[in-house]
Amino acid sequence: MAVSGDGRADRVARRPWLGWRGAWLMLILMAGAAAVWAAVRPEAPAYEVARVERGPVRATVHALGTLRPRRYVDVGAQVSGQIQHLHVQAGDTVVPGQLLVEIDAAVQQATVAAGRASLDALRAQLDEARAAAVLARADAGRHQRLLRAGATPAQQADAAHASRLAAEAAVRRIQADIRRTRATLQGDEALLGYSRIYAPIAGTVVSLDARPGQTLNAAYQTPTLLRIADLSTMTVWTQVSEADIPHLRVGMATVFTTLAQDGRQWRGTVRQVLPMPQAEAAESPDAGGAQAAGGAKAVFYTVLFDVANVDRALLPRMSAQVAFVTRHVEDAVLVPLVALQPAADDAGAGLESDAEAGRTYRVRVLEDGRAVQRVIRIGARDRRAAEVLDGLAEGEHLILGDPAPEGGMPRFVL
Repeated sequence: MAVSGDGRADRVARRPWLGWRGAWLMLILMAGAAAVWAAVRPEAPAYEVARVERGPVRATVHALGTLRPRRYVDVGAQVSGQIQHLHVQAGDTVVPGQLLVEIDAAVQQATVAAGRASLDALRAQLDEARAAAVLARADAGRHQRLLRAGATPAQQADAAHASRLAAEAAVRRIQADIRRTRATLQGDEALLGYSRIYAPIAGTVVSLDARPGQTLNAAYQTPTLLRIADLSTMTVWTQVSEADIPHLRVGMATVFTTLAQDGRQWRGTVRQVLPMPQAEAAESPDAGGAQAAGGAKAVFYTVLFDVANVDRALLPRMSAQVAFVTRHVEDAVLVPLVALQPAADDAGAGLESDAEAGRTYRVRVLEDGRAVQRVIRIGARDRRAAEVLDGLAEGEHLILGDPAPEGGMPRFVL
């Protein structure tokens, strides 16, 4: 039986799900084609990149140093004897004039007593000599008057005159003996005073080598008993390599840390650069130069700078990790050091010295998904990044690593 066209239209109208099935089938075919294309098409390389940003950078020279008090005094004994009393201990704070040590002064006291007795005896002799001189002058005057009157021989008058001169000379001799004895007594009294040792400055007793009952012998060498140091200001004695010394100057800013105060920083200013290596200061310049030229040992110069120690956190002989700030830029375009590669004309330069500036390097920049090499010039740099003088702009992306394996996604290190 024939079915008219109107009949077919009626059947399609009665089954609308046939049109939706076609649409879904088409979508499934398109999704499958897209999956096949994604599986077989080549992937763009993925790199580890970092965005070029701005920030501060400090060019530094690093060295190791040792802390010492800026001002200190080694207190010694100037007389021999046994220590009777020790009035301080290590760590005590003292003021000028405070009694520190008492030494047995029996010998010095006896010497002073003998000197005073000798001085008294000489004074008595002086009184006697002055009386004799008065008598001799009177006798000589009488003989001169009798001689003018012709009542006495000239010989007696001359003898009286000589006696007067001798009496006056005796007075002067005893006066000289008194001055000599008085000077000796003053020395003996000073030695007696040295048996009591007082603090010459205000500070802290940082070391103590004396013990009660210890016998001291100051005849040949002054024995050191203790050291007093003013800990309010410390000096960092820094050993700087000869390769870095040309970059340092007086007045340069410094930053340092210690092992005892992890994370805390102290700041100072270079006060002095010693012109001779400390270990070779006692040697002749010719000998030191020959050793340096022969490469027998490294040469280090001493650089000094001071730092306030208000809270007494810094102690003598602490180790300091010092950074001398040779250049500081507050707002610079920064490039990570790991992204730098020496340029062809600077291949042997490397990154050994943090104080050098103006070198050229090669970097790889991500442009439209492609790695492009570019030559840049850098200035100040620290241990992580360098200042870009030209060749890069803020916001560009540097390539830090090769493409990630197996199509890994790029990692942005901001």
